[in-house]
Amino acid sequence: MAKPQTIYSSAPACVYRNSPQELLGTFSHRSSRSVSPTMCRRTGSIFCAWSLLFLAEVCAQSQRRPAFTCGGNFSGESGVIGSQGYPGVYPPNTKCVWRITVPEGKVVVLSFRFIDLESHTLCRYDHVDVYSGHVNGQRLGRFCGTFKPGALVSTGNKMLMQMVSDANTAGSGFLAVFSAAHPHEQGDQYCGGRLDKPSGTFKTPNWPEKDYPAGVTCSWHIVAPKHQIIEVKFEKFDVERDNYCRYDHVSIFNGAEINDARRIGKYCGDSPPAPVFSEGNQLRIQFLSDLSLTADGFIGHYKFRPKKFPTTTAPPTTTTQPATTRPIPLKYSVALCQQKCKRRGTLDSNYCSSNFVITGTVITAVVRGGSMYATVSIISVYKEGNLAIQQAGKTMSTKIVILCKKCPFIRRGLSYILTGHVDDDGRGKIAPQHFVAAFKTRNQKGLNVLKNKRC
Repeated sequence: MAKPQTIYSSAPACVYRNSPQELLGTFSHRSSRSVSPTMCRRTGSIFCAWSLLFLAEVCAQSQRRPAFTCGGNFSGESGVIGSQGYPGVYPPNTKCVWRITVPEGKVVVLSFRFIDLESHTLCRYDHVDVYSGHVNGQRLGRFCGTFKPGALVSTGNKMLMQMVSDANTAGSGFLAVFSAAHPHEQGDQYCGGRLDKPSGTFKTPNWPEKDYPAGVTCSWHIVAPKHQIIEVKFEKFDVERDNYCRYDHVSIFNGAEINDARRIGKYCGDSPPAPVFSEGNQLRIQFLSDLSLTADGFIGHYKFRPKKFPTTTAPPTTTTQPATTRPIPLKYSVALCQQKCKRRGTLDSNYCSSNFVITGTVITAVVRGGSMYATVSIISVYKEGNLAIQQAGKTMSTKIVILCKKCPFIRRGLSYILTGHVDDDGRGKIAPQHFVAAFKTRNQKGLNVLKNKRC
């Protein structure tokens, strides 16, 4: 009888303490023909040696599992990066940095396959930051919660990821893959890039010959000189339609990074959005298509404008229809805002006369002219009407305009009961006479009663 021996495979978990004959016998469940000790003796030691090597490789393939650590350096054409301990819960109070390098002359394309971090509207707590480059690079985005962003593309051959966790809530972390791509390739997978000429054009892959492909993300970073802003217009637009633009869509962000708090709008459908104007000298446009339906795509144009250029459109909302916002006539606006700021009636008396009734937290509030433009993270919807609501994972938000910036006065970071009217473009408008009040948990019972009220 052969002397028992220990055989180690390349996977640490694959350790056998059996004779070769016993080991080969265990392979019978993987093959239609058993490899028996008798067969081993008949065919000779070469067959046995080959079989043992094959078995070791099978075990290595089936049991090899990457161990994800806190940070590291990755290089090559592609790779997989996971948070520390993934898919287990990531540890608290950590800061992990991963540096990615692909061959010279190529760019890094990073795609999240899974993400589960403590959720917060502005990702103030646990979060993952992605930067183009290793040192002093431009941040491409900050991410948390469970909503997977589209692919992120660096401007050079380096990318940096940084994950920070605090002492409290934790999840399973993230799993992401990176690959090397040719910059600004006009093929079926990659597009986008940096646009810094005074005017230019951007379009979906394959335009106009055929539909854009499934499963792509294009990210255009438009940079104007300081003291200038950017105007974007879509000439043709046809992207898979959905009421909340949850599938294929175009998002436009103020600034250089993908950041929900700075999103101007999210668009889909077959009607070109209204012209969009940046607040500063940078815009980021992201197009994402999922793995199902596709459409013709779009072609858009941009140009730089003087910062004092008088815009006639307010930032558009998430919509599948044109989002042209009609400005409020100056005389009407002034007269409206000169009235004494006093709330009229109660929530009960205002419920039926309002187009929408929601509770939510103000996450952005920007004054333009005499009005305030706010983004509200929705807690609950009691009366929706035609209010345009955008959804990212489990989070819903909407855009509203306080016609008189100080009446009613709202503050960023606080929660409110909001009522008002909805214009033709789905934007909520709140005038001084509409009911707005600080939201407290005890208000929910009364709001649920009103929700079932017949108007």
